[in-house]
Amino acid sequence: MSFVELIGFLALTGIAAYIQTLTGFAFGLITMGGVGLTGLLSLPDAAMLVSALTFVNAVQMLHKGWRDVAWREFRVVMLTSIPMLFVGYWLLEWLAGTRADILRLILGFVIIVSSLQLARKPEPLPGRSSDGSFMFFGSIAGLMGGLFSTAGPPLVYHFYRQPMPQVTIRETLVTVFALNAVFRNGLVIFSGNLPSPSTLTGLFAVPVVMGATHAARRWPPPLSAATMRLIVLGLLFLSGVSLGMPAVVHLLKAH
Repeated sequence: MSFVELIGFLALTGIAAYIQTLTGFAFGLITMGGVGLTGLLSLPDAAMLVSALTFVNAVQMLHKGWRDVAWREFRVVMLTSIPMLFVGYWLLEWLAGTRADILRLILGFVIIVSSLQLARKPEPLPGRSSDGSFMFFGSIAGLMGGLFSTAGPPLVYHFYRQPMPQVTIRETLVTVFALNAVFRNGLVIFSGNLPSPSTLTGLFAVPVVMGATHAARRWPPPLSAATMRLIVLGLLFLSGVSLGMPAVVHLLKAH
């Protein structure tokens, strides 16, 4: 990663952290979408760095909040999330090496679907969902986490429909994402696909993310939460289209 690319990546993660602090979602989606559009670094390397940053953020949050985790739901989700994370990671490595256009198309599709899903306000359910439903959404989250370190949208939507305290939902989700990040980066190290030392300079984003989080809390923009959310979802949708369309055109020309 050159100096210019490093500065671009740090700026991108700072923006993503600032927005996530204001809206409560989309750090991974914004970062991966930005990397896909700008080509700052490869998607596998970007996913590894996003996992590391997700883990750091989660540790900060869980320092005091771990007592609120819904451990039963956490265990049920992880039963399917971890195995599917392995599948997602394998798909990423396979597609990155031989089918880059398909990989960009999948990322664009994930971002588009996630933005549309997050635009829907979850309707509260009268009772807790079945263990099977937690396992189903956990498997989708694991697959997305293995591919692009973007496990959030399916689980966020499902958990926020449950009759649970908001703090319990938040801390449980953070714990799931933290453990997924540990397993994912463990896979990267175990498979010998650790990025080059120059790419690992992207970890300088850790203090940037922490600073951007603090800045968002102290100096939020003069916009309502609903307006901010609408802007972010619109930008996510457009970035997904911008990623996917060139890949579709290239694939059609190839055939």
